[in-house]
Amino acid sequence: MSTTRRIDTMVGGFVLLGLAALLFLALKAGNLGSFTAGGTYATQAKFDNIGGLKVRAPVKSAGVVVGRVAAIGFDDQAYQAVVTLSIDQRFKFPKDSSAKILTSGLLGEQYIGLEAGGDVAMLAAGDVIRMTQSAIVLENLIGQFLFSKAAEGEKKP
Repeated sequence: MSTTRRIDTMVGGFVLLGLAALLFLALKAGNLGSFTAGGTYATQAKFDNIGGLKVRAPVKSAGVVVGRVAAIGFDDQAYQAVVTLSIDQRFKFPKDSSAKILTSGLLGEQYIGLEAGGDVAMLAAGDVIRMTQSAIVLENLIGQFLFSKAAEGEKKP
């Protein structure tokens, strides 16, 4: 093999390696790459308002990503959003754990925050997390603030 051909082959290999690295980073940045070694188990949580929560949003506990939102549905009997959480099998949570919808920063993406309870029994596939806190919607907060300020203005003579 000639020297020129060997250099061309090495350059081509480096280009392919670079493209593979860029693809990997793009998938991780877009939360599309699921590169977990083990399996997951699905649990559900019901919320009155999920705000802008999306499928594939992270599920975090103590700031660590422990799973993802697998699906979002609607319970037409209770009129609540049903969120299916796919939690990595490495992480076990007590049955009395609570879930709340939080926001990264002031206007960032929304995610599910899990807080561990104190029960001895652990969550298993198909369990429902009973204690939930809905998303805080910025528009609702602004509306409440303006309404309260308007009510204060009416009371003063």
